[in-house]
Amino acid sequence: MPELPEVETVRQGLLHLVKGYTIKSAQQLHPRALKGSSIAPLQSIVGGRICQIERRGKFLWFVLDRPQTLVAHLGMSGQFLINRDGRAYPKHVRASFELQKGRRVRELLFNDQRTFGWLSVELLVNEVATSASHIALDPFDARFDKESVIAKIGKRNMKIKSALLNQEIISGVGNIYADEALWRARIHPEILASQLSKKKIGALIDAATQVMAQAIAKGGTSFDDMYINVNGERGFFEQSLAVYGQEDQPCPRCGRLIKRIAFANRSSHFCPNCQRPTGK
Repeated sequence: MPELPEVETVRQGLLHLVKGYTIKSAQQLHPRALKGSSIAPLQSIVGGRICQIERRGKFLWFVLDRPQTLVAHLGMSGQFLINRDGRAYPKHVRASFELQKGRRVRELLFNDQRTFGWLSVELLVNEVATSASHIALDPFDARFDKESVIAKIGKRNMKIKSALLNQEIISGVGNIYADEALWRARIHPEILASQLSKKKIGALIDAATQVMAQAIAKGGTSFDDMYINVNGERGFFEQSLAVYGQEDQPCPRCGRLIKRIAFANRSSHFCPNCQRPTGK
């Protein structure tokens, strides 16, 4: 599933390619493309001009010159793509938008092989899309309060990785970057959050922020074609992963083999030497 770095890469690409364009047509091509709670069909945003592209955590939305906004969640395989001459037409287009700015016309496609992603027409609440209003700020938001988040995590009697993945505590972190952040902070994924010091939790938040910033700089992580950016290009952060997906490979820090364990219907990857269960 695309995590914050992948969604931010998509946001930046959309901002560069479609900001200032007017939506001339909007077509829903699959019954599950539109979220059930959408307040209106996609056609309702026709005529709107795209003023900005915003994001919180893994949600992004198109700010229009009207009260409505177009919200998107990429799910497991959602993609926004600009259709270009000479490029094969995507196989799983769920919605399409014709955009125009002066004489320039572009076709924006929402492609989603597994159909877990969705679009939604919503209103903004305090400049945030309704769907994203319930989740916490992510570390790249100027209003992110690190000390408050440290306090919230420290009160949770749950495994630290679960706390890091909890979108109502800190948004945007998924399985890939949680494993990488925990490795950087030398924290075992199954230690209880309440057993960690404020200093250790702060170091973990810093590690998550740093690893996601580095991933954004490299266009995100692409293990396959499920995630590509707006231009159809893959991200290259996979080459920089220290532990995620590296089972039985040597730890870049100490040389011990990386282990994988089952974790809440997912997998956790960690170094048994660098990330001890005692947290010391």
